[in-house]
Amino acid sequence: MPTADVPRALERVVRALPQGGEARHGQRAMAEAVGRAIHDHRHLVVQAGTGTGKSLAYLVPAILSGDRVVVATATKALQDQLATKDLPFLAQHLGRSFRFAVLKGRSNYLCRQRAAEVAGGGDQLVLDEVPGWESESGSGSIGSVASQARRLLSWGARSESGDRAELDFEPTPRAWAMVSVGPRECPGAHRCPSGEECFTEAARDKAAAADIVVVNTHLYGAHLASEGAVLPEHDVVIFDEAHEVEDVMIAAFGAEVSAGRFRALARLVRAVLPRDEAAVADELAGAADGIDAALAPHVGRRLPPRSDRQLTGALEVAAGRLSRASSALRSAEPGVGGEEPKPGGPATTRALLAAGHLAGDVATASDVGPDQVAWADGLPHAPVLKVAPLDIGPMLADALWARTTVVLTSATIPPGIERRLGVAAGTSNQMDAGSPFPYATNGLLYCATHLPDRRRDGAEGALHEELAALIEAAGGRTLALFTSWRAMEGAADALRGRVPFRLMTQSELPKPALVKAFSSDESSCLFATMGFWQGVDVPGPALSLVVIDRIPFPRPDEPLLQARRERFGPAAFREVDLPRAATLLAQGVGRLIRSSTDRGVVAVLDPRLAKASYRWELVRALPPMTRTRDRHDVATFLAGPSRSGEPTVSSRGARGRAGDAASPCRP
Repeated sequence: MPTADVPRALERVVRALPQGGEARHGQRAMAEAVGRAIHDHRHLVVQAGTGTGKSLAYLVPAILSGDRVVVATATKALQDQLATKDLPFLAQHLGRSFRFAVLKGRSNYLCRQRAAEVAGGGDQLVLDEVPGWESESGSGSIGSVASQARRLLSWGARSESGDRAELDFEPTPRAWAMVSVGPRECPGAHRCPSGEECFTEAARDKAAAADIVVVNTHLYGAHLASEGAVLPEHDVVIFDEAHEVEDVMIAAFGAEVSAGRFRALARLVRAVLPRDEAAVADELAGAADGIDAALAPHVGRRLPPRSDRQLTGALEVAAGRLSRASSALRSAEPGVGGEEPKPGGPATTRALLAAGHLAGDVATASDVGPDQVAWADGLPHAPVLKVAPLDIGPMLADALWARTTVVLTSATIPPGIERRLGVAAGTSNQMDAGSPFPYATNGLLYCATHLPDRRRDGAEGALHEELAALIEAAGGRTLALFTSWRAMEGAADALRGRVPFRLMTQSELPKPALVKAFSSDESSCLFATMGFWQGVDVPGPALSLVVIDRIPFPRPDEPLLQARRERFGPAAFREVDLPRAATLLAQGVGRLIRSSTDRGVVAVLDPRLAKASYRWELVRALPPMTRTRDRHDVATFLAGPSRSGEPTVSSRGARGRAGDAASPCRP
């Protein structure tokens, strides 16, 4: 692909945008850089601020390259945007023929074989024979699990894709599980009676024939962890929302053991083994109880290798029972010894595969190495044993960087991401595409330096007073982001009824419904926690004030980060905590300006942003807004722009941009 073709092609598609697109210098520079990276087989890291138009900036050169390119996104919203808007638009206006496909994890598609079994074929897993089906219902469900499953069967018979996203209702997890399988259970198309009509295999075939394949970052992690067994061969991968990649890859290369997996396996085993071997399923259920009991006291804490006798014993018992279950399943499995598969075989094969994967994870959890960390996660009544690598870089160095050209892009690129992800020195380029939005004139960063240390008596009350005054100045229109549920609920309780605006909290509605309600009521306030620091897009007058209660440093007792801190020693704060806090703070601040006409204030109620020695690492990660420490400036700014269009900042506040060399929010 001649790289000179990229800017001309980008200009053509931008002109075709609704209402006529506008030329963006950062978008063009990014597109050219992506084109060179693909052409030169050299990795690229691009920070592309909000409004850059980064999806077109990487899709245009990706399509023109003629290579097969995988685009991995961390959120379903972006995946849907690419698949339903950007790629169809480019197919119409780019002037270049190409094929694209979306590929999801196997559990997102209805399994025709499971559907046949549930409907009364195969293993005779008839709906009415499943205990508890008629009584279970859940949030957003319609009727019993049995009625939902029947509706799923009817939909599956009509659907062309079998993709769960097509459903017009949300089934309970149990109902969907009855008609789907995970990657650890599927025997593969060649061993399944329904393999020739499998929805997942059809999606994989379509992806194998496509030029651009859109996937979830978690699926790409599974692809790498399985040594390339999930996705079709490809030349380039583009990770959008790259700030999520490290955590996703750590999870993909780790292991999990839970009682729930043993109980699910016990149900599978009980359904396929003769009744005189029911004790095998009972043993697995007993192993589940033992794991629950051993993990419950440790939830939220690290588990040093072989430190707990009860847990060690529970894992040893579980390993033995998995071995016996596998032996029983192998004896019952049709098709062994070269025989052709017989009716009813797929369920037995699925159980055997699930047992094998679970046995592998139990073995990993039983022998945690010095480069791994183990901890108990989840809730006391449903704990999960997790094992993860401390450093994902060496694994990715071989599995990813040495084999594929990689583009990492996000509105916020975490400091040091290349080193942590294992990119070899000298093999990548970096660029900052900036943002076309007028942050300097349309945004004000306010730091409430007068607030007391959060550990002092009365600090919480002072924060609530400050928050109330800010909301009054903004006329509502506030998204308040908190670092804990306790802080969110405390603030909501203190201000509800005190401010004359509708106040909603994260606990009231599902996220999409809550964002919609907030966007449609221009004077409302929304109080939320970490799940809303990213992926919330509310352009326009409904949001003029983003309040952040404190710098979002990770918890000191978070097990994985705790282990990493020990490895870094004295450098731990700057290597582990500060980059994460800077990235998340920038994500939270990024909720404010979502269009070129948006205007408002970000208020950080944590004096450390102005006073701490590390303050510049945080401020430089933020958009280049004018800064102040004076609440009077906030009220003036929110009242309207000056005649010159510049934000009005009094002499009492600090005048500076977030990237200037002056101290942020200084007196």
